[in-house]
Amino acid sequence: MRTEIATLGEFGLINRLTEGLTPKNPSTRYAVGDDAAVLTPASGTETLVTTDLLLEGVHFDLTYVPLKHLGYKAAVVNFSDIYAMNGTPRQITVSLGISKRFCIEELEALYGGIRLACDAYGVDIVGGDTTSSLTGLTISITCIGEVEKGKAVYRNGAKESDLICVSGDLGAAYMGLQLLEREKVVLNGTGQEVQPDFAGKEYLLERQLKPEARRDIIQKLAEAGIRPTAMMDISDGLSSELMHICTQSHAGCRIYEEHLPIDYQTAVMAEELNMNVSTCALNGGEDYELLFTVPISDYEKVDNIEGIRLIGHITKPELGCALITRDGQEFELKAQGWNPLKED
Repeated sequence: MRTEIATLGEFGLINRLTEGLTPKNPSTRYAVGDDAAVLTPASGTETLVTTDLLLEGVHFDLTYVPLKHLGYKAAVVNFSDIYAMNGTPRQITVSLGISKRFCIEELEALYGGIRLACDAYGVDIVGGDTTSSLTGLTISITCIGEVEKGKAVYRNGAKESDLICVSGDLGAAYMGLQLLEREKVVLNGTGQEVQPDFAGKEYLLERQLKPEARRDIIQKLAEAGIRPTAMMDISDGLSSELMHICTQSHAGCRIYEEHLPIDYQTAVMAEELNMNVSTCALNGGEDYELLFTVPISDYEKVDNIEGIRLIGHITKPELGCALITRDGQEFELKAQGWNPLKED
């Protein structure tokens, strides 16, 4: 069944997509349905705000990205930014630019993914906008979060001798993207409705299509009494993010290739594509893991937390940023990951 958007109009569409939403957070006083939402942050907290803009053909390809997965991912990447500030996401606004090729059922699938993410992370949808688009689908999500006063973690707090840590594993999302792009090229022009065989590569696809924000790591750090000195999430690649931290902290770093956390499926896929797996882990992006630094005095506490890997340490700024390879060679780190404004 296909229902054209014009049959509902803008307000009818908004009502259809937001029907049944009920606030989960006490700070959400009034959500969808008026000129603006009304929020009342809890006392003793500071407000965090982050926005992501996703454009069809630039950030996602609907040839192989299901709309429900896209909606879920669009929400989660915003939650990840709030967790990277040591905060908790509370509300989002969702704005869509929609071309005429989309129908109501497709937008319900997209919004279904957004709502699923909000249910999973306890976040309220409190507003947004819809408009027509001449260039495909545009998604803009703004996330509002909160953090206890004085507990926000920035990128500029890393100090010499701090330990560099990452959560989870790296490079899997990039390998998932390479896998999807390869199958798209293989099937393009065949005119066949053939389903690719992704057996044994499910983890890579999940990391690309349905990432998760690392709320669990923030909780584990708090339970261990650890407050990172600097932190950010890995969206554009480990090298790029680490250089952001070092630049803003006026510091250098050393990370060790042998300590980079890499999943088995990632390594197998890199070998299959004749790619260097360490390069993929350093520059792939879209892992949405947490990269953070802690004082060396917290070594034992952080080393005992499952899901966290120590990969290096912060140095004096004049030493620069470098990777130490498995055979002991030192190479300057370069930000080769995702750059949305670079020329092709």
